Amino acid sequence: MINHESSFLEMKAWFDKNTEGNVLVALSGGVDSAVVALAAKQALQDNAVAMTANYQTLAESEMITAINVAKEIGIRHKVIQYNELDEPDFRKNDRLRCYYCRKSLSQYLISYAKEMGISCIVDGTNADDVFDSRPGIKALHESGIKSPLLEKKIGKSVIRQIAKHYKLSNYNKPSNSCLASRIPHGITITQQKLKKIEYAENIIKNLFKVEQVRVRDHNDIARIEIDIKELPKMFDLKKLNSADSLLKKIGYRYVSLDLGGYKSGKLVVL
Repeated sequence: MINHESSFLEMKAWFDKNTEGNVLVALSGGVDSAVVALAAKQALQDNAVAMTANYQTLAESEMITAINVAKEIGIRHKVIQYNELDEPDFRKNDRLRCYYCRKSLSQYLISYAKEMGISCIVDGTNADDVFDSRPGIKALHESGIKSPLLEKKIGKSVIRQIAKHYKLSNYNKPSNSCLASRIPHGITITQQKLKKIEYAENIIKNLFKVEQVRVRDHNDIARIEIDIKELPKMFDLKKLNSADSLLKKIGYRYVSLDLGGYKSGKLVVL
């Protein structure tokens, strides 16, 4: 079993060896980049800066979490804003959507890093991410963004242990992805669809008190995915009727529950 304390020490050492004394951390609302930001702060102190991009396709809760975690760590934090939907290649939503997204993000990070005189940019890609198809990771690495967790072969389990040890509030936060990932490839992404999906997921979370939720948008069909361990919470007829009514009010004609549960990338085009 990998010791989380030794892994964190390796992380801090990475910053001493691989930066020129300063670093820009791409900080999302997730636990992976939070641990990277924590290690950067402890290694480089005020020469570590975290940056979060509000590019209009993330749920608002992710931005709130990123801001709160940055405060917990005590790292300098900047929020930049741009609209991913201004990018035609992203909007068309083909299988390289995540590549285009991360290419845009990389360009913004590089631009701001130059303004601040920072030569090293890092993200939260970890050792477990390489087992999935992640064109976004390719885009980041092509742009020179580095991934300390991946380089040190640190996976999600150890990352959560580190976050818990240092009392980060998001240590047990379920993984999330941009709202566009709920829309099947080939269907154009619009702000209206993204807002509808975000609202639908908030309805399900609030009604059933579940944490891992995806509402897959198949035009007039909402297909709800819940972590398989939380699935029993869904079997409440009164709440199901409420969910059905509320989701239909925001534009869905049919509302379904995927009995197979949530699985990353489980989006089948109808």
